[in-house]
Amino acid sequence: MSAQVSPAEVAVKRAGSHSHTIKQLFNDIMESGQSADRVLAAYFKLNRKHGSKDRKLIRETLFALFRWWGWARKLPLEGDALWHGQLALCAALEQHPWEDIRAAWAMEAGWQQLALPGFDTPSATALQLSQLLAPVQFHASDLVPDWFWPLLPPQDQAEREALLASLCKRPPIWARAQNMDRDQAVSQLRALGIDASAAPYFSDALSLGSKSINLNEIVLYTSGKLEVQDLSSQVIGQVSDPKPGESWWDACAGAGGKSLQLSSLMANRATSANAGQIVASDIRPQALEELGKRARRAGFANISVARWRSDALPVDAGSFDGVLVDAPCSCTGTWRRNPDMRWLDSATAVTDKPELQLDILHRASAAVRKGGVLVYATCSLAEAENRAVAEAFLAAHPEFVPEEFTHPFSGERCTMATVWPQQANSDGMFVARFRRLD
Repeated sequence: MSAQVSPAEVAVKRAGSHSHTIKQLFNDIMESGQSADRVLAAYFKLNRKHGSKDRKLIRETLFALFRWWGWARKLPLEGDALWHGQLALCAALEQHPWEDIRAAWAMEAGWQQLALPGFDTPSATALQLSQLLAPVQFHASDLVPDWFWPLLPPQDQAEREALLASLCKRPPIWARAQNMDRDQAVSQLRALGIDASAAPYFSDALSLGSKSINLNEIVLYTSGKLEVQDLSSQVIGQVSDPKPGESWWDACAGAGGKSLQLSSLMANRATSANAGQIVASDIRPQALEELGKRARRAGFANISVARWRSDALPVDAGSFDGVLVDAPCSCTGTWRRNPDMRWLDSATAVTDKPELQLDILHRASAAVRKGGVLVYATCSLAEAENRAVAEAFLAAHPEFVPEEFTHPFSGERCTMATVWPQQANSDGMFVARFRRLD
């Protein structure tokens, strides 16, 4: 008779297998500089042996490593014990439910008697770790690279602590209802077992909770009545405030999330068949193809495309009531969803962008008619990409003046606003609104 394998032995074997896989993925990401999402998707496509539970464990542990890497890399261990300690620490901080795997990793790190803390606040948790793992000292600021803070607007300690706390947790999946009542969408999604709820900020915004969702299995999504869009990104369309019958140019449209939002806002406010027209542009033909698919799915016939093919405008100068420039940027505002970017990028991800951003803004501004609106946005938190670019543009273009709007989360009146991740449990964004003088 074969010896019976105990549950503890099974857990140790599974923990070892997962440890090997996660280490391979982590090293591939750090060495290649490719995004964790891309590397993980490619791995799962080639390795279909993993069931849904194993895929969840691998994914969540991998992203936890990047969220807590600033602390994990300081552990006073060596060799395999260091790697297993890093896995155990990150799983404990996020209170992952696979306790047998966590225990096996902790054992391999030599931590049988060490009670790892759950997450409290960044500073409080850093203090706990410093006491448990003395003489190593842990600090809340370790959770982001050293180059990050000097590039942000001035903040007090409480603001920094709140920002760091937000970066330690993924935001929910935010979405918009299109061509239907938002509350009806919430009811239909809840009937499917999705943790949907109405957002208090915008009449079409809703949260889909934090659990993974197969959108292609949701009729509301496949029929174009639901679009996934982070709440911070939705701020940009709201600040643009397009009116029915107007013509708008989305100059850096990408796959079209904001073009769709502009069209939806126009349609919701229209009292006639003339909702308005939107032209979407980008340098990437694949992105514009995806935009076309999404527009057809939503039934938005008022969106057309005009690809950037050179430095020349792909649209007529002075012909739009509104122009939106959602410029290429460092994407520091998306670090909650993409924690790997904290460690893959350097300060040059920020400092290389302002010249390009100002050039795009300058070129695109020529398309705004007299009396029209120009909106500048990034998904960055860095001052050099945001306020500095906006102010440089205004200094060079006296025909434009800043225009006030209400910050949707703070309620403040402003002409430029940073949406901080901690304000409404979203990503981070920046937006500025200008008016061209008659």
